Amino acid sequence: MLLEHREDAAAEPEALNHASPWLKIRCTPEEVRAEGLNAVLLATPHEVSLELAPKMLAAGVRVIDLSAAYRLPAATFARWYKMPHPSPELLAEAAYGLPEVNRKKIAGAQLIANPGCYPTAANLAIAPLIEAGVVDRSAGLVCDAKSGVTGAGRKASLRTSFAEVAESFSAYAVLEHRHVPEVLMVSGLDEDELSFTAQLIPINRGILETVYFRSRNLHSERDLLAIYAARYADEPFMYVSPSGSIPDLRAVNYTNRCAIGGVFDAKTGRGVVVSAIDNLQKGAAGQAIQNLNLAFSLPETMGLA
Repeated sequence: MLLEHREDAAAEPEALNHASPWLKIRCTPEEVRAEGLNAVLLATPHEVSLELAPKMLAAGVRVIDLSAAYRLPAATFARWYKMPHPSPELLAEAAYGLPEVNRKKIAGAQLIANPGCYPTAANLAIAPLIEAGVVDRSAGLVCDAKSGVTGAGRKASLRTSFAEVAESFSAYAVLEHRHVPEVLMVSGLDEDELSFTAQLIPINRGILETVYFRSRNLHSERDLLAIYAARYADEPFMYVSPSGSIPDLRAVNYTNRCAIGGVFDAKTGRGVVVSAIDNLQKGAAGQAIQNLNLAFSLPETMGLA
């Protein structure tokens, strides 16, 4: 076992016990090899992943990390996470694990950085627009992102307690959300071109993001939806809503799917795109399994709905 339950954990050094005081973590390369592991999925805080991933890689196993430890360039990581990156050499080999935009690199990577849930929904909506060159970037984009409580982290806090969340609706980390640099990195936007706000809604799971933009060279809603239909034609987990239909969370929760729909007003040049995912599936564990399948040349949909 790599994770060992310890009743006397309080007496142990705290070096690797960030995730839980009840776990003593044993993860030398020798122990990993003895377990006969081919891959390790780390669902740990980024501080813990920064310590564990190099040891797992040294043991010759593939690592899929669900934390933010290896998603960003070193300077960007230091700015947003308020600490220097201890293994910048690993960042060059890490593959950002959004299959719909980075499939080839994921397939050959030893270290895969699973994306955050907010950036997954945002980039799947924004990146095709930027690639197609239809956004008036001088007008900026607005991403209004709403998440169920499980998308706000599992650490116990007053903000995510039932009494605070029920019958309420709140914005948080305004202009400071740590997932913003992932959206910028994948979409190619500059920071002054994107306004992103995360909001907590009183439901258990699901993320719904509404992207507002202006365009000077789109002609119709049909043209807007055609961009997504062409871009995601061969993607097993992408669903593009037909004209007149906007995705909701019921369409995606408990699945690894992302549903995208949009509206465009040619007279004013205003476009609105809605992207919906389950934050615990396509936004976390489901996407990690999708990446695991790619890494081992398995059918991409294996074990996923």
